[in-house]
Amino acid sequence: MPWISIPTVAIFFAEVRGYSKLYDNIEDSPYGWFGVILSMLSFLFFTDMCIYWIHRFLHHKLLYKRLHKPHHLWKIPTPFASHAFHPMDGFLQSVPYHIYPFLFPLHKMTYLGLYVFVNIWTISIHDGDYHVPGILKEIINGAAHHTDHHLYFDYNYGQYFTLWDRIGGSYKNPSSFEGKGPHDYLKKLKESKLSSFKNGCGDEGVLEEGSFKNK
Repeated sequence: MPWISIPTVAIFFAEVRGYSKLYDNIEDSPYGWFGVILSMLSFLFFTDMCIYWIHRFLHHKLLYKRLHKPHHLWKIPTPFASHAFHPMDGFLQSVPYHIYPFLFPLHKMTYLGLYVFVNIWTISIHDGDYHVPGILKEIINGAAHHTDHHLYFDYNYGQYFTLWDRIGGSYKNPSSFEGKGPHDYLKKLKESKLSSFKNGCGDEGVLEEGSFKNK
């Protein structure tokens, strides 16, 4: 992780030293507050598009074992896995966030806030909580989608939305939405073991009762 800081700091200095389109005051926004809100939305869509293709590129056989495989050691993602990756992998997937302010106007505090959001989101899609409002299940690339990415490898590369997976032919409806996810498997396994345990106890109870009577 620390190695990512070297190229990141270099780009960051360029951003804040006036080489980017970052600005300090709302008055500097081309469209005022509307421009700030618009930049937040365009930031998400722009970075989602770029990260989709970078992520998919990292799954190429020439790069996967060298760069991206360490992240996929977690077949079932955990919050820790969200930041467990090869330094170059992490840097490549962060590049879109740095490119954006060189191409489009962006308020500095909005930029900082979006970075905080990105980190929270990255953790959230690895946390195993598959709950998504029904109306958003077809749109948002949440933890359920990303878990299937780790399980099945060639699906759901997106960061925030399912749009580019649908365009790129890599969309997969999450198995957990169909009652076939890891949580469902564990639930069935638990129920099966509980059932076996109860049946076993029942047999033991019969044996013990019979033994008692024989005595």
